[in-house]
Amino acid sequence: MFAKKGTTHSGYDAPLIQPVIEVVIQAETESAAMLAVLPLRWLDRIKHGGLANQFFMALMVTIPVLNFGMLMGWQSPMTPILQDPGGPAPEPITDETISWMASITFFPPIFCGFLVGDLADRWGRKLTTLLTSLMLVISWVITLISLRPWALIASRAVAGLACAGCYVVTPLYLKEIASDNVRGALGSLFILSQNLGYLVVYVAGDVLSFTAVMWLCTAVPVIHMIAFFAMPETPVFLVKQGKFKEARAALAWLRNTSVEDKNLEEAVQQLEREEEVAKSMKKASWKSLVQNKTTFKAFRISLNVMLSQETCGYLVVLMYAGSIFEQASESISLKLSPNKQTIVVGVIQLLGSIVASCIVEKTGRKWLLASTSFMTGLSMLALGAWFYVTSLSVWLPGWLPVLAMCLCIFADAAGYQPVPYVITSELFSFQHRGMVTSFVSSVDALSDFLQTKAYDPLLKLLGIHWVFIMFSMVCFLGTFYTVLYVPETKDRTIEEIYAILERKKKKRKDPEAGKQTSRL
Repeated sequence: MFAKKGTTHSGYDAPLIQPVIEVVIQAETESAAMLAVLPLRWLDRIKHGGLANQFFMALMVTIPVLNFGMLMGWQSPMTPILQDPGGPAPEPITDETISWMASITFFPPIFCGFLVGDLADRWGRKLTTLLTSLMLVISWVITLISLRPWALIASRAVAGLACAGCYVVTPLYLKEIASDNVRGALGSLFILSQNLGYLVVYVAGDVLSFTAVMWLCTAVPVIHMIAFFAMPETPVFLVKQGKFKEARAALAWLRNTSVEDKNLEEAVQQLEREEEVAKSMKKASWKSLVQNKTTFKAFRISLNVMLSQETCGYLVVLMYAGSIFEQASESISLKLSPNKQTIVVGVIQLLGSIVASCIVEKTGRKWLLASTSFMTGLSMLALGAWFYVTSLSVWLPGWLPVLAMCLCIFADAAGYQPVPYVITSELFSFQHRGMVTSFVSSVDALSDFLQTKAYDPLLKLLGIHWVFIMFSMVCFLGTFYTVLYVPETKDRTIEEIYAILERKKKKRKDPEAGKQTSRL
């Protein structure tokens, strides 16, 4: 029953096992020390690799997107309060008003996307970003002044102008301030910021009062407007305006180097040469885009991947999350309040967005998009199958739809949502990038508007199971299209991408030679 003297309970000699234990402890200590040092090494690489200012600039650029995410998420925890007879609204808000609040936000971008794109090309990315924050401030102030139905709908309509600014200008800004080795990571911050905004307002709605949440949401764009005046314009736009000295200074700040840096001088000269070539060419127009077969093919790819992303049913999953949690609670011990449910959804979205930012430069754009669209499709199919089988009075475990929903939200945030924006910004030169992004954003806004308004009629006509199955088919078609037609844009110039689209075998240039090709 007892171990003999000088032995362990397992029967081995203590002197023999002691060195092994010491080696294991030493190895574990070294591993822990290495893990502790890794974040410091990563931060040191950002600081001394000329990336710290780029990441800081990207965070500043995406604050309006974060606030727009707060605005979109605000409706979820605040709807019960607004519909409460004893709530802060002068009269309980009806379901019809709530429906218009959800959909009207996507109506102005249908028509304003082109205008915002033109403003970004004429007035600059910086000024258009400031105008975006101004629209957000106006939207929140309207809600602070009045909670009557007309004010709530008007507030959302004004927010639609900010929506156009976020979805058109922010991807352009991120593309034009980023070095090639972090282009995808910075581009994916767009969706990460939006999902962070969702989570912030979900948590705030659960722990703060209605008035406190309102002031918090209003303060974000106000502070951003004040701070953003100190931020630089993109070097690409400054060169386009003939402001070469300012472009050199902006690029030096972004790369955390001096204006006399030799590599910086070469980069600015390359931008100047590209601008001279652009001036010698005909002005970019829809006619020139359509007439050039390669550019038009890039436009079709951009439009298709964005439409696949917008029509994948992600909005329906978010809208039906409460029902999924409720039905799951009938068979498993999962009792969550509506606010706690939205917080869970927000956390999953944010985790997916963080994963996207971390791996997009490792996996590349194409295969990350293909894999996440396929995972989203499988999740949609599982949800549709579960709702269909249970409608036939057949018992299935309640954890299945929760798992499928969580996987769907995670996969969508980890690639299906952010990657199309990155690909669209990388498929076009400066001359076409603005107008293509504005057109695609307008089409996306139309898709979102129709989905939010048609959701209830479609649900009553087909049933929730066929709605999910239909969206799963959209996801699978998106996967199929991505694998067959979408080029890999990671670390490639416009010339290299277009060579792939033209089916020409063009040898990739080495990094040193690649510096002499277009990065606009």
